Amino acid sequence: MIKVAVSGAAGRMGGRVITAVKEDAELELSGGLERPGHQFLGMDAGLIAGCGTLGVPIIDNLNELVKGCDVLVDFSNPMVSLKNLEVCGLNRKAMVIGSTGFTPDDMALARELARDVPVMLAPNMSVGVNVVFKLLADVAKILGDDFDVEIVEAHHKMKKDSPSGTAIRMGEVVAKALGRDYNKVANFHREGISGERSREEIGMQTIRGGDIVGDHTVYFIGMGERIEITHRAHTRDMFSRGAARAAKWVVKQKPGLYDMQDVLGLR
Repeated sequence: MIKVAVSGAAGRMGGRVITAVKEDAELELSGGLERPGHQFLGMDAGLIAGCGTLGVPIIDNLNELVKGCDVLVDFSNPMVSLKNLEVCGLNRKAMVIGSTGFTPDDMALARELARDVPVMLAPNMSVGVNVVFKLLADVAKILGDDFDVEIVEAHHKMKKDSPSGTAIRMGEVVAKALGRDYNKVANFHREGISGERSREEIGMQTIRGGDIVGDHTVYFIGMGERIEITHRAHTRDMFSRGAARAAKWVVKQKPGLYDMQDVLGLR
């Protein structure tokens, strides 16, 4: 049985991950973490997640939490995730990170911290989305520079980062397939007399509103035709199931930084 601890146990994603762990016969919830002073500290993590009593209280001691697990699952933010990863590294515990908003410097630090432990870091753990990543690379290579690329993503109004980590990864995948530097060709803003579109740029447009879980569409737009590849998330359960699958996979790996493409064998 693989022992899984969940950071942000009282949050929306934390609760879904706890439920996914409970439903998987190969996994066991060993602990739940929340920030000091949180109203649910000391309460049963299963009850807070809505999946029944599990006999696992939510605590605020990261070191204690990590020592009792095989793998820590974290859906929070880059600053918290990197802090948690540092502690996992010191205790030689694997980690699954689903946080978004990592900067290039954040990713460099994550790679450094993953020298001692296996870490699976992905902006989107949906199996479907990761299949789309594979499709995007293949389509971009076939179409080449003759098609313009635009990416549109939509999420709920509470999401703090934009574009989404998934949209950024889509842009990175397409840019790499086309031999471009995403950080140089991504275009996040058009207003007024913005001039003609360059062939190399990849447009990134953001929509925020209501309770949209996550919609992503990549447009390959040619002269007289276009291809649209879309993924729509209906619930957060696909992310939590992906995290459970990643947790079972990553504990068996050597130290290093991995993503869902590795978990699914799509390399």
